[in-house]
Amino acid sequence: MPSQGPLASLDLAADPRAVEGPSTAVLPSQAIDPIDPPARPELPATVVSHDAGGDLTVTVSDASRVLGLDLAGSIAATLAGLGLGDLLVGRDMSTTFPGSEGLPVVTSGAHTVSAEAVLALRPTLVITDGTIGPRDVLEQLREAGVTVVFVDNAPSFAGAAQLARDVAATLGADGAGERLAAAITADVTAKVAEIAAIAPAPEDRVRILFLYLRGGSGIFYLFGEESGADELIRGLSAVDVAAEIGWDGMKPMTDEALIAANPDLILVMSDGLASAGGVDGLLASKPAIALTAAGQHRRFVDMADGVVLSFGPRTAEVLDALARAIYAPAPSAPAAG
Repeated sequence: MPSQGPLASLDLAADPRAVEGPSTAVLPSQAIDPIDPPARPELPATVVSHDAGGDLTVTVSDASRVLGLDLAGSIAATLAGLGLGDLLVGRDMSTTFPGSEGLPVVTSGAHTVSAEAVLALRPTLVITDGTIGPRDVLEQLREAGVTVVFVDNAPSFAGAAQLARDVAATLGADGAGERLAAAITADVTAKVAEIAAIAPAPEDRVRILFLYLRGGSGIFYLFGEESGADELIRGLSAVDVAAEIGWDGMKPMTDEALIAANPDLILVMSDGLASAGGVDGLLASKPAIALTAAGQHRRFVDMADGVVLSFGPRTAEVLDALARAIYAPAPSAPAAG
């Protein structure tokens, strides 16, 4: 594992655009350190739930058995950051921090919620953002007596801070939410500045593209503006090439878009890369990738699926790990695949 000293003390690549071979970004610890003192729920709490049919006022009176469900695992991570991880009785597939591994999984590989699995856990509160569903299944849980709150969850640095406020408010712990939000903002601001200090001049910055892979299902998506990948790439003092070609959201990859983007480095999820057969399998199955600078240099940086886009308490640590893999890759890093 790379040194965890300041970024400026690392053996930085002379030209990060010319690095050869893949790297893996790894957090020094998967643990989520809660704020001190931890939040204390003060119920009942009345909040606004952002339902598909419009905002709805919801009163939370029991938070003894909680589920935090979203595509990136951010809500459960936020609960842990508030010091309320012990309230969780189940998890989505993206929730992987230590202490959660023994919790029953209530989502499938397609990130679909199983109503039966949820109800079997007898939750008193479900907090979600609608990114997993079907959404009407979550809304129907109310008919079974479960309190369900839909929160906004923007995949961004500011969104991570706001999620801390919103999740805390759901449990009547507004003060703790403000403290966690302030900590996330301060940590991210400091880390972005630290990365900027070691990054090349703007004209020499690494051109990065985020590629979402599910090789077994033939899924290859480019992540563009407002996907969360754009925020990470900018925070890494790199060039978001998806933005350059006007790519927004998450759309199927086309050879033309990929070649037009011509990234120096492709950022991927670890399991996604493995599903495509590693670097070798990906380059063999997608010749267009091999034509890019990243393909020619075999320059891929992968990070755990449940971490890389999980904006929340560990956002600054995610940036730090990615910066190490991009700007000071371990020379002995093995090729994936």
